[in-house]
Amino acid sequence: MKKRSGSYPPVRVEGNGRAVVSQSGAVLLVETVRKSGLDQAISAALAPWCKPRAVHDPGKILLDLALAVALGGDCLADVAMLRAEPDLFGRVASDPTVSRLVGTLAAAGSRALAAIRTARAEARSHTWQLAGSDAPHAGGEVIVDIDGVLVLAHSDKEDATRTWKKTYGHHPLMAFVDHGRGGTGEPVAGLLRPGRAGSNTAGDHVQTTRLALAQLPKKFRRGRRTLIRTDSAGGTHAFLNWLTARGRWLSYSVGMTITEQIHQAVLKIPASAWTPAVEPGGEIRAGAWVAELAGDVVDGWPKGMRLIVRKERPHPGAQLRFTDADGMRLTAFATNTKDTAITALELRHRQRARAEDRIRAARATGLTNLPLHDMVQNQVWLEIMQIALDLLAWMPMLALTGSARLWEPKRLRLRLFSAAAQLVTTGRRRILRLANHWPWTDVITDALQRLASLPNPG
Repeated sequence: MKKRSGSYPPVRVEGNGRAVVSQSGAVLLVETVRKSGLDQAISAALAPWCKPRAVHDPGKILLDLALAVALGGDCLADVAMLRAEPDLFGRVASDPTVSRLVGTLAAAGSRALAAIRTARAEARSHTWQLAGSDAPHAGGEVIVDIDGVLVLAHSDKEDATRTWKKTYGHHPLMAFVDHGRGGTGEPVAGLLRPGRAGSNTAGDHVQTTRLALAQLPKKFRRGRRTLIRTDSAGGTHAFLNWLTARGRWLSYSVGMTITEQIHQAVLKIPASAWTPAVEPGGEIRAGAWVAELAGDVVDGWPKGMRLIVRKERPHPGAQLRFTDADGMRLTAFATNTKDTAITALELRHRQRARAEDRIRAARATGLTNLPLHDMVQNQVWLEIMQIALDLLAWMPMLALTGSARLWEPKRLRLRLFSAAAQLVTTGRRRILRLANHWPWTDVITDALQRLASLPNPG
């Protein structure tokens, strides 16, 4: 028996390979861009910033950056991975050209941001139409989750300050459309704020909600077809008053802080008034109950607000708070939804936890670090990051099935986007031949067939 020198076979490596394409699975994102019409929309939106006789279209440059971020990049220079594969991504601008465009858009400020957001909204509307029954509004209602994110800064950047967690960086406020149990989610707003920004600043919540609503098709901005869902950071008088003033258009489910008044009211609830909480399948959730509070507890809050409290047995070892009662963990939320059982409302609010999954995906897609110095430049980066997350949400929604629709960015990159392929030119056609031994080649090819079957925009 020949003695082996290690656990892996020795391989000789040379750097003169030809007709080999890395990151070939990214063709899924390229096709998603084409089918959603995002390339046309963003090129038209950024046309005012296209200089005469310019070689590169500003819209294409911005999309190239978004594709690089979707593939795992975390700075402007990572667009080089696209530049290395012109047969897959076309001509890609140089690093100085990319940097100049970001600086130009940052100098334009709100005009450029509005143009980018308008293009995203247009592509979103078209994509949701293509998705049909798989679109986020298939249940008749769109749910928007708003949550804050702490982004650490490891150098002196504009508006990077001490945060409420005693770290140093920024505190953006994000909004995501929830795709439900069968999907992931997509960003619809990103408001970049200094690190010292408060968690419960009502004005920031209002602005983020406005940005989120502007991303939705018009029919979801009226008739209570959109639900705004937040944690207790949104439970302020000013924000709830603003939501209530738009009660004909919006529903809300907002977490509330357990005040001493609420705590005392909970202690007076008779045992018969508590209803067992339920799971998504309708089965009873053991060790958890819900009840609705009224009377003096809701006085001074907006008219029509319902206050629902939940108590549950904490898991072993959990530390109780002063506001908990009788060994039970207490939480509360407010909603203006009527004619619905409190168990269903509590389950709906509890599913806000999926926003944490969206934040995890955002951190893995350009939000771990804001790579630029100026605040306005980093706001442009935040828009680029959201485009990347849009594509990572739209592609599974349009092309993947089963459990693959739930894959988060890291898994998509590992299993699909990193697949290697051979580029073959025959006649006037270029064919990308994926490795037949790759475990997920069938997933890629099936997804491409679904995308190819969709109508082209326009």
